[in-house]
Amino acid sequence: MMRKQLLYILLWLMPTISAQAQVTYQRTDSLTVCRLLAEAPVKVSTLWFARQFLGVPYVAHTLEVNEHEQLVVNTRQLDCTTLVETVTALTLCARQNKRTWQDYLDQLRMLRYRNGKLKDYTSRLHYFSDWIRDKQAMNVVTEIQSPNPPFKAVQQISVNYMSTHPSAYRALKTQPDLVPVIRQQEQNLSGLKARYIPKSALRRTTKALRQAVHDGDIIAITCNKKGLDIAHLGFAVWQKDGLHLLNASMLHKKVVEEPMTFYQYLQKHPSHTGIRVLRLK
Repeated sequence: MMRKQLLYILLWLMPTISAQAQVTYQRTDSLTVCRLLAEAPVKVSTLWFARQFLGVPYVAHTLEVNEHEQLVVNTRQLDCTTLVETVTALTLCARQNKRTWQDYLDQLRMLRYRNGKLKDYTSRLHYFSDWIRDKQAMNVVTEIQSPNPPFKAVQQISVNYMSTHPSAYRALKTQPDLVPVIRQQEQNLSGLKARYIPKSALRRTTKALRQAVHDGDIIAITCNKKGLDIAHLGFAVWQKDGLHLLNASMLHKKVVEEPMTFYQYLQKHPSHTGIRVLRLK
């Protein structure tokens, strides 16, 4: 009897892979998604979904589990990017009154891949500036870049980290022929400019800042690390003492609403220069 129970548990926890649909997930993921879509209020906010994941463990590289690219669904372990994608896909489903597992898969695939089409590893939007550009073209999000202030600074994109560090990526390490494709994507992205709010402008809660950043907006933290554009992602949360960040935190090892203000948070990260702001349409 014990062996049968153990086998049942292992089968429950094993990833389900559908070759036809190119999806990897566990049954608990589909149950979580369907439950949240069923429980979501009619006029649901992005933050409602984001808060359902508070306490979920932070785990990096959860998408790098297959030899060939699959749509990976993992609601049990999140990093900053998969938290944003998961919450955004759920929000889009609920707002369109699409509440099935397949609806969610369609939205997640649309968000994660260039033009919403999964082809191979290089079709995934690895740089978040590329994600922003692609999802704006697909009329999914709007990047807020005015007024000035608080959008006083300009970021000029210059990315090459993936092509210059291929050994850091499982797919590029095992499939070196993909590196030139990634390099071309980086070159296509480099040179683009975007206005952002410098972190100094987050020190005081001004009327302009409150008007520019809304609860539930996607926050992309800009950085000055060589070869990179965005250091971290999360969601804006306004509290009595100012703007805070809801994020999958490497420091806290779980999804949290940061107890410190966003300005205090950014001061602890010298390479972080400010924030870009995205809003679902």
